[in-house]
Amino acid sequence: MPEPFAKERKVFIQRGGLLRTTAALQAGIHPRTLYEMRDKGIVEQLSRGLFRLASLPSLSNPDLVTVALKVPRGVICLISALAYHEITTRIPHEIYVAVPRGTEPPRLQHPPLRVFWFTGRSFTEGIQLRKVDGIALRVYSCEKTLADCFKYRNKIGLDTVLEALRLYRSRKRPNVDDLMKFARVCRVEKVMRPYLEALLYPN
Repeated sequence: MPEPFAKERKVFIQRGGLLRTTAALQAGIHPRTLYEMRDKGIVEQLSRGLFRLASLPSLSNPDLVTVALKVPRGVICLISALAYHEITTRIPHEIYVAVPRGTEPPRLQHPPLRVFWFTGRSFTEGIQLRKVDGIALRVYSCEKTLADCFKYRNKIGLDTVLEALRLYRSRKRPNVDDLMKFARVCRVEKVMRPYLEALLYPN
């Protein structure tokens, strides 16, 4: 007797275990079949229109994976980027994501998003491509994130920014040239300079 959903499982495996509803349709899998597979525990639904084989190892960060797949133009920023780089003690309860100004806000039921619209070089500069659970993730570098945090200090709190700068100094190899470059990109050079001098070059 053939294994139930053997053909559909094969399609999932060929796509790395993750499949959107649109891709499933293109591969000949009916949405009703997807929901039946979900109800029987063969796949799990990460978010609306995104499914993953349940037999795969657990994701280390399912929220970031979902955002990477569902918001492909987005870049992980601010508190979420600080958390990714391990230079904050704050635990973000939503994913902070930057998108180009003028784009429609992403609509996800889960995870909750906090969207920021960046323009020009402040959006395009400092993007790093990383892998999370085998999925390509766009996230701003430590130095770009710190500059962004100074720019948005009134929204995230100056105490959070200064803690991140202290942790950056203790956990990373400070790159002052990049810090100042991104400070100029974000137009916060005058604001950042005294804090950088005090924390990076203490007497």
